[in-house]
Amino acid sequence: MTDFRNILANLSRPRLLVRAARLGIDEYRRERDLRRLTDHSRPESALPRLLETEARLEETRLAGDASYSVARHVEVLIALMAEVRLLPRLV
Repeated sequence: MTDFRNILANLSRPRLLVRAARLGIDEYRRERDLRRLTDHSRPESALPRLLETEARLEETRLAGDASYSVARHVEVLIALMAEVRLLPRLV
């Protein structure tokens, strides 16, 4: 099983993006928000898709592409953080 917690912990993103995502976690509603971002409903299946989406957003950001959306990037980071919290803890 992929350790999504480690993957997320090792992402190096601008502090402002991460802070904005952390502030949005309390407002995250899985049934509403996850459906908009991916077609998967279980955390184990949604997380790889969210990671792919986030990686594409990061590439777009770094390239300085005008199509980059900060709001979308924060939205995906919020979903990633919230979905990781739903995974069972392995001791």
